[in-house]
Amino acid sequence: MLTKNQINEREQLEMLTIEQLVPQEHLVRKLDAAIDFSFIYPLVEDLYSTIGRPCIDPVVLIKMTFIQYTFGIRSMRQTIKE
Repeated sequence: MLTKNQINEREQLEMLTIEQLVPQEHLVRKLDAAIDFSFIYPLVEDLYSTIGRPCIDPVVLIKMTFIQYTFGIRSMRQTIKE
């Protein structure tokens, strides 16, 4: 049975950003500062359509694969969770 206090607890939201979740000295921040992934866009621009639904950013796909390799994560779900 829901009481008045439980209903109020369910309505509370906490807004977080990626900046708050990743520590300042984390390896991912250092890699992002050291590597410029913008070279990927010209390499793949012919492979993406300009019509239809928006695609996943190719740099995000490469960064996710890079993170998997760096941290030895074998699952895409685990990568997203981490």
